[in-house]
Amino acid sequence: MLAMKFSVITPCYNAGATIARTLQSVAAQTHDDVEHIVMDGGSTDETAAIVEARIRVGGRFVSGPDQGMYDAMNKGLALASGEIVGILNADDHFADPDALAWVAEAFATHGTDAVLCDVGFFSTRRPDRLFRRYRSVTFRPGRLAWGWMPAHPGMYMTREAYLRVGTYRTDFRIAADYEFVVRAFVKHRLSFVHLPRVLVRMQAGGVSNRDLAAKSVINREVLRACRENGVYSNAWMIASKYPLKLLEYFR
Repeated sequence: MLAMKFSVITPCYNAGATIARTLQSVAAQTHDDVEHIVMDGGSTDETAAIVEARIRVGGRFVSGPDQGMYDAMNKGLALASGEIVGILNADDHFADPDALAWVAEAFATHGTDAVLCDVGFFSTRRPDRLFRRYRSVTFRPGRLAWGWMPAHPGMYMTREAYLRVGTYRTDFRIAADYEFVVRAFVKHRLSFVHLPRVLVRMQAGGVSNRDLAAKSVINREVLRACRENGVYSNAWMIASKYPLKLLEYFR
């Protein structure tokens, strides 16, 4: 087993319906050294009781008011002590008990700032079946201008790289992860390698995919993220990704 500590950060709020599966997938990881940091925004449902009963041994549960998901991520990052850090949302879960062992091996082999993995999408009606695979293999920093980013739940970075890049910006409603990725791979030129495995199973229907209004917000924020980091883009370039994304359903 590679001697490498992971910090997995889970932001949540009223996630009682899904977080047990998330917690179980972290607890089941075969990699020895994993700290699970669950940052709760002050849930009023059964989230706290589920976390306290099921969190991986040695994990941390912090509950209190926050300014949303990205603020919770930042608070988790401030607590993280692992050499490798990643985000696992409360309605997602690791695809395999060896998921973090795969990532540890990739870091040990390639010595990069980041390891980019794939993410599989499932529906609540068929949780056992993936209907779409988000492949990070196509990612290049130059593609950010066209609205393409690696799958954020499949992105693991060294803690040192996180310290260089900084925190997630809380003045973005939906696309702070996109802005972070632009900053990381364009401004700070982090090195990365793609690991061709589905690391995380992600429940369909996240904030950025709910409806046309949400897509409009995220496209404006993606364009803003590019421009504020010196990347030329425009609305047509961002919109051009949608026809190509349809291919993810058929591969």
